[in-house]
Amino acid sequence: MRPVVIAPSILSSDFANLASEAERMKQAGADWLHVDVMDGHFVPNLTIGAPVVKALRKVTELYLDCHLMISQPLRYVDDFLAAGADGITVHLESEDALEAGAKIRAGGARAGVSLKPGTPADAILDQLDAWDLVLVMTVEPGFGGQSYMADMADKIAAVRAAIGERPIDLEVDGGLNPETVVHAAKHGANAIVAGSAVFKAPDVAEAIRLLRQGAASATA
Repeated sequence: MRPVVIAPSILSSDFANLASEAERMKQAGADWLHVDVMDGHFVPNLTIGAPVVKALRKVTELYLDCHLMISQPLRYVDDFLAAGADGITVHLESEDALEAGAKIRAGGARAGVSLKPGTPADAILDQLDAWDLVLVMTVEPGFGGQSYMADMADKIAAVRAAIGERPIDLEVDGGLNPETVVHAAKHGANAIVAGSAVFKAPDVAEAIRLLRQGAASATA
């Protein structure tokens, strides 16, 4: 099992103060910053792009975990690599996902692949060696603040079983909090994306500690 990783999603941050928000996450004990990129086409929302990642790279040493919820990721991989992304995740359901993944790796970043709730685990199992991270969405991608889909458990478990001892992170994103993280981690997730549960918490460090504790306890 890979080490537990806590990745607060800046989708829930104060966009007018991203530098201080990144520092707040670092001081609170976050491992990564999760950056949700949406194109208004692949998902019904429009967020941020490579220029924001470039700006973040200048003010934080945290691992920048960029999740591209866009229809044509191959067109933008170079932009995110140049901006300083440490990991770039594309959707299996998008165009040219495998080619984009190869380009990400060739550019020196870790390549991730994401599955929407309706995409079965079987769709990815025969290409795991092409990826460094698999992200199982536990909400429909596009908006923060949704409820965790507990019925994704079998998919998480199937991907974990197929990964075996390979150095591949299994990430979950959607509705994660100190309660639901236990369920996700029990089925095999080790990288936890949380937005409002962290950024909106009265004590951010305590929120991250509880997420880490919940994930660790489930795999003890």
